[in-house]
Amino acid sequence: MTSYGSRTSTGGLEPGGVEIEEATVVCVIVTYDPDHARLQQLLAAVTPQVARIVVVDNGSADSRLGWLRGLAGPALTLVELGSNKGVAAAQNAGLVEARNGPCSHVLLLDHDSVPAATMVAELLNACRKVRPAGRGVGAVGPRYLDQRLDNPPPFIRVRGLRVHRCPCPTADTIVEVDYLIASGSLIPLSTLDEVGAMAEELFIDYVDIEWGLRARRMGFQSYGVCAALMAHDLGEAPVSFLGRSLPMHSALRHYYHFRNAVWLYRSRGLPLHWKFADGCRLVLRYGFYTLFAHPRRQHLRMMTKGIADGLRGRLGAIGSGADQTTDGVSPGSGT
Repeated sequence: MTSYGSRTSTGGLEPGGVEIEEATVVCVIVTYDPDHARLQQLLAAVTPQVARIVVVDNGSADSRLGWLRGLAGPALTLVELGSNKGVAAAQNAGLVEARNGPCSHVLLLDHDSVPAATMVAELLNACRKVRPAGRGVGAVGPRYLDQRLDNPPPFIRVRGLRVHRCPCPTADTIVEVDYLIASGSLIPLSTLDEVGAMAEELFIDYVDIEWGLRARRMGFQSYGVCAALMAHDLGEAPVSFLGRSLPMHSALRHYYHFRNAVWLYRSRGLPLHWKFADGCRLVLRYGFYTLFAHPRRQHLRMMTKGIADGLRGRLGAIGSGADQTTDGVSPGSGT
């Protein structure tokens, strides 16, 4: 855990040669049947902080899509995928569009996230502060709060065989992490040029983890920025356990979560200590969701199917003709 001093910007070069004060940030927002009020809140919060916005719609219903089309204008581009291609494909489509104009950094957001008024400035300032560390910047990301959980999650890094939860002792703390959640991540375009895009074969879940670990393997360090704040809904309605509110997902999301985790454990290039530490957590999740997720039988069946498909290397969207079988393929290849 490292503190890089005050938050006063004095300019300077980011790794890759981009002047932070002259940074051009393009925001990529992935939508799928978004709540109108929440998305309006997001747009109102992020518009003053970025140069352009790219909204990539992942197959929303016609009623929602018509409303999204009405938002398009000189500063907001709508990319329609027509059907749900997965979060990774949607993010990649947004990255392609971001390159069609001036862009030095890309900010990824989900449609249910709302950044604080200074979030982007704090993230850019963090890019400047970590420059003396001598490593390329992978991504920088904010602290996020799900008001339903009332428990700001710490940043995560794996050291040895243990997962370390890294809280924020001060607002100026910047934490070296192995990966960040995608929503809120600010990524230099020069880093994306080197590391590559998101792994579309994963469809959803572990996409951000895989990219972060890939970037770190290539020499790009990611950072959690305690001064940058964001509201973000994690999963569906939480469940109460031992006095704590814990996030819960649908049975379908649990399928992707377990499938992609197991597939990454089999993949080349990812550190063994991360596979062990994350695998231990996955076992605990399997037991927890089996006991507390409802309907239990459905969640158990989908988690088990996900494990089986991960072992077989069966990826893509579940139940579609687009899914693919991979065996021994390094994650992120071909993206």
